Amino acid sequence: ALPICSRRQNVFRGKSAWTGKKPMNNANKKREHWATRAGFVLATAGSAVGLGNIWRFPYMTGEHGGAAFILIYLVAVLLLGYPLVVNEMALGRAAQRDPVGVFKVLAPNSPWWLVGALGVFTGFIILSYYAVVAGWSLAYVYKVVVATVVPGIDHARVFQDHISSVWEPILWQALFLILTVGIIAAGVVKGIQRWSMVLMPVLFVLLLVLIVRSVTLPGAGEGLAYYLRPDFSKVTGRTLLAALAQAFFSLSLGMGAIMTYGSYLDDKDEIPSNAMMVGGLDTGVALLAGFALFPAIFALGFEPGAGPGLAFITLPAVFAQMPLGAFFGVLFFILLGIAALTSAISLLEVVTAWLMDEKDWSRKRAAVVMGLVIFIVGLPATLGYSVLKDFSFPGLNKDLLDTYDWVSNSIFLPVGGFMMAIFTGYVWGAKHAIAEVNKGHKRFMIGQGWALLIRYVVPVLIFFIIVVGIYDTFFR
Repeated sequence: ALPICSRRQNVFRGKSAWTGKKPMNNANKKREHWATRAGFVLATAGSAVGLGNIWRFPYMTGEHGGAAFILIYLVAVLLLGYPLVVNEMALGRAAQRDPVGVFKVLAPNSPWWLVGALGVFTGFIILSYYAVVAGWSLAYVYKVVVATVVPGIDHARVFQDHISSVWEPILWQALFLILTVGIIAAGVVKGIQRWSMVLMPVLFVLLLVLIVRSVTLPGAGEGLAYYLRPDFSKVTGRTLLAALAQAFFSLSLGMGAIMTYGSYLDDKDEIPSNAMMVGGLDTGVALLAGFALFPAIFALGFEPGAGPGLAFITLPAVFAQMPLGAFFGVLFFILLGIAALTSAISLLEVVTAWLMDEKDWSRKRAAVVMGLVIFIVGLPATLGYSVLKDFSFPGLNKDLLDTYDWVSNSIFLPVGGFMMAIFTGYVWGAKHAIAEVNKGHKRFMIGQGWALLIRYVVPVLIFFIIVVGIYDTFFR
């Protein structure tokens, strides 16, 4: 490819210093690349597919009126999600570096590297509490059996007893992180790609099995109607905000995960269609999760708007009333654990890649050390339901895990995504980004429509998420 920008220019005049040449990494180290297109797509989709799809999307749909929320969410994915996925892939491939290194390469001698640093820090914080919830999922693989076979059991009490104990959640949190560290330490191809090629197909098979069981229950039609028939009378400003935020959170945007995976792409790899496949798989899993849950919830007379307790309180109660409920309950929590693991892999890869690229650490050393540090940082979130249950930050009125989540998802992620869009639209330059994206195209190309979205529509939507989220927390 010909150099896109032939000379260095001042980044503060809206031009990038990028020359179009791929940089050499630490002491000319050869950068690992994806072995196959399928491996990249499944790994990146796995990064996006996680608790946000299987746990968060269904309860957000239930809280915001069902099908109307879903339609708004799909529009948000098209206008906000897809442009940002393309953007992060392009930034990563152009620089062939971690999120901090991306901005050092594309805008040298400027403070833009702080945007990458925010992404690395955000992924670090998210994984610290994400591992806590993922640990609950692993524990429930066996707890759901007890919850479904013991008559008259109090499902809320089972969950409360688990999270309020001291050592049991910590052990499950540690086990989940050990699994994540082991996969990352093995490398891009032998670790991330190999396990993504196994875990993602298993995830889809488990979803399909649960869907068949759910939609064949007597009375499942009411749940399908709720899920598929929009009622726009229930749409409010909060619905719009929730749909935008869910699209952002679900696709792992703003934390540098997709940017890091994009850095392992070669120039011959196609970005537009790969980004579409990643977004389609992520959205498809979320929609399938709804088909797996809502028919059963309605068929057995439960409330769809159960909030975050949907997975750990409502669903065990649903499985308890379902034929072969213990079997399907185990399948669901295995599914939840797999979804959590595919996302956690990408979160740990962000901080691992940073240490490898910027500090010249070995992959194994970076993965093990950061896994341990993340475990320690996540301990307050685990203990926030036991020994630290009375502690909360002034003004937030949230437990510690919800505080971690709010700061990450309401502040760090959208600010990171906003700055990445501004950087591409006004500093690196949309034409440079378009040229990078369209390298190796075989199916279709992006053009000025994408540039308009990344320069104007995406920043406005993200700014709306930030402002309304802060207002809703502190002033409503």
